[in-house]
Amino acid sequence: MPDRKTDRPAPPPADAAQDWHELAGFGPDPDGPPAPPAAAVADAAPGIPPAETGARAQLKRLAQWVPIRSLGRRHRQRIVDHLLALSPRDRYLRFGYPAADEQIRAYAQGISFERDEVLGVFNRRLQLVALAHLAYEAIPARGSRDAMAEFGVSVLPSARGRGLGRRLFDAAALHARNRGVDTMFIHALSENRPMLAIACAAGATVERDGSESEAWLRLPPETVGSQVEQVLERHLGEIDFQFKRHARVLGQIVDGVAEIKSRFDGGGRTAKE
Repeated sequence: MPDRKTDRPAPPPADAAQDWHELAGFGPDPDGPPAPPAAAVADAAPGIPPAETGARAQLKRLAQWVPIRSLGRRHRQRIVDHLLALSPRDRYLRFGYPAADEQIRAYAQGISFERDEVLGVFNRRLQLVALAHLAYEAIPARGSRDAMAEFGVSVLPSARGRGLGRRLFDAAALHARNRGVDTMFIHALSENRPMLAIACAAGATVERDGSESEAWLRLPPETVGSQVEQVLERHLGEIDFQFKRHARVLGQIVDGVAEIKSRFDGGGRTAKE
């Protein structure tokens, strides 16, 4: 919830235990499948295949690529439209309180595009279906605590189940490390299991404090490879957006020509009658 600035404790040490099963502390997932028996889990553990590496992993990642576009001031109205399309329940999970329309507009107007980064995913109709806000803190002086960036994300119901939240999280982590940030921070309601699941799957350490939870993810330092990856991501996202925009314009032209043709055809039939 990047719009909420709270006093944050120091992040845990880099070698803190990180385990997907940290989510067990948040209770059962009402939308998830029932947990398998312990014996079945134990039997399946030896047969888990090793993680894919090398060219195969790169090909798999390419097949799952999602075009992500960096947003600026000119996209502010699209951001407002996206957030206003969230249901009351989704607004509550995203902001930590039942945000009204005016509060959402004030939040969007308060985004500093010079300081923060906003990432989005557009569908073929150029609707913003997924949105991430990465709010940066000032880079601390040498010897002080680590630099941090707070992450928040929302996905429209029509685009869920495709891993867009995780893709935006990975992109935000890439952008943050390339700006010298050491730690990504997430502040979410404990009942926001999708957000906490994304953090845990990325290797973040999650701590629960009653109805609220906090997660920290240590980021590796930037490299030439990470910088190149971000540049490619930005250009590919822009190409995808422009392609969708031109395809939409072409579709509107074709629809207009078809409508004019149908009117002429109808007028001709009327004259003959």
